[in-house]
Amino acid sequence: MPNRKSVADSATNWAYSAGWAATKRLPERAAQQVFRTAADTLWWRDAGGVEQLSKNLARVRPELDPADLNKLTRVGMRSYMRYWCEAFRLPKMNPELFHIRFQLRGVELLDQAMEAGNGVLMIPGHMANWDLAGAWGANRYGRVTTVAERLKPEKLFDQFLEYRESLGMEVLPLGDSEVIRNLVQRLKSGGLVALLGDRDISGKGVAVDFFGEPAGFPVGPATLAILTGAPLFPVTMHFEGPLSVGTMHDRVEVPEWLPKGERAAHMTQQIARAYEVGIAKHPEDWHMLQKVWLADRKPR
Repeated sequence: MPNRKSVADSATNWAYSAGWAATKRLPERAAQQVFRTAADTLWWRDAGGVEQLSKNLARVRPELDPADLNKLTRVGMRSYMRYWCEAFRLPKMNPELFHIRFQLRGVELLDQAMEAGNGVLMIPGHMANWDLAGAWGANRYGRVTTVAERLKPEKLFDQFLEYRESLGMEVLPLGDSEVIRNLVQRLKSGGLVALLGDRDISGKGVAVDFFGEPAGFPVGPATLAILTGAPLFPVTMHFEGPLSVGTMHDRVEVPEWLPKGERAAHMTQQIARAYEVGIAKHPEDWHMLQKVWLADRKPR
């Protein structure tokens, strides 16, 4: 007889599979309405990470009163569920539409860096439709390599792996013993590596000042730039009407003047500063429903 966990895993896998299939069959407008309704339901019930999203947005917009913060959180949930709706529909999208639905401001910086042949690190946050940005990058440059957290159940992770690979992305599982070596290899061969930089999943990152409070950020992107010499660019994103719009920020240079042990932390702080600029302009499109600030991680 299956245990409770295996039943729960099967139910979760079925729910995602059913949602994925149904969303791809529905007309786009109808699918968006379904996910918008789901966002409002989660917001109304204060479920599905709404409470943490509200806490995170309160750090970004501390001047808001409770009523306005509540409104911003609702808009944020709608933006988050829009991401999922669009992500589910990406595999059926004509690749030519990637270049219409995603626009990258400062794309000439990325083109020049890729032409130099030294590999490039693009470091987006959980903003707007980052999967569309990955599909766009894979279509434009041949392939994008990224890292993904292993999901439970395994079947769900395999489904996400297959989905992203169908879009031209190579996905390496987080925690794999060879992941750093493989990323270094991709960069040294001139490849494009995209790593989400605003959530320290492993717990082995560094503390940065983020909107005036210590927050945990992953140190991997900076470490890879130091190891390979590949240029590192933070990228922020937001929705504009039907589009996902990305913004290339200035290259984060390796601070050769600092002791080696301090360089990665310094660079990670620069990534956080770039994120502050983009998130402050479009806080509703920052889809962070997890704990980022160290104060939230402390045991009660």
